[in-house]
Amino acid sequence: MPEGHTIHRLALDHFGLFGGHPVAASSPQGRFDAGAALINGRVLTGTDAFGKHLFHDYGGTLLHVHLGLYGSFRQGPGSAPAPRGAIRLRLVSDGGWAELRGATTCEVVTVDEQRRLLLRLGPDPLRPKADAEQVRSRLARSRTPLAAALMDQTVLAGVGNAYRAEILFRHRLDPFAPASTLSGPDFELLWTDLVTLMRAGVKANRIVTTLREHRDSPRGPASDADQYYVYRRAALPCRVCGTPVAVTEVATRRLYWCPACQAG
Repeated sequence: MPEGHTIHRLALDHFGLFGGHPVAASSPQGRFDAGAALINGRVLTGTDAFGKHLFHDYGGTLLHVHLGLYGSFRQGPGSAPAPRGAIRLRLVSDGGWAELRGATTCEVVTVDEQRRLLLRLGPDPLRPKADAEQVRSRLARSRTPLAAALMDQTVLAGVGNAYRAEILFRHRLDPFAPASTLSGPDFELLWTDLVTLMRAGVKANRIVTTLREHRDSPRGPASDADQYYVYRRAALPCRVCGTPVAVTEVATRRLYWCPACQAG
């Protein structure tokens, strides 16, 4: 599932492609014909992202997209290619084009509906005024394992499987300890690091959590093989201590961790 940095990057990219221009909207697949008709020909006045939710603002008429596990956008400047495959939503303007496939949610909502949706979410570390104290308070009241609490979008919006595994490893935190046992100082370090990592993810349009000294190839940008400490590295040696990385399921997703570095 795309994580928060991807959605924030999409918001920036889409405004660059369509902002200030009328947009031709269609649904070649046919599943979003009615919604596409509501925004077809309207000018995109703004884009926004909150957690894993993307919004386009067409003068008060809002497009809401949640990519879910299988959704993706394909996009680019210039002339749009011929439609191919199951395209839920196709957007075309003078500046470029975008095609949405496989999203969990693709709908047109009102401002009030958007507000109600956002009220159900926890703070987003990528928002300029994200309330870190609200996150700390919710974790402090939770007996849920820390690895599960960090994936709860009502606690913390935008963090997915990769960020939760990597941030827990970077701070040598036991993923199975109750969230309430996380100390105030440890939370401050975790939050600051998470903001830094996710902002870097928006800029690079990818997640990289490793320090150069822990990579197999320390020179130049991190390769795909070097971008993570534990995520998707089951049975491979920990980059710090050499212990095989373990994997199990927490909050319906695979959790990766080092049993030695994160012993608690």
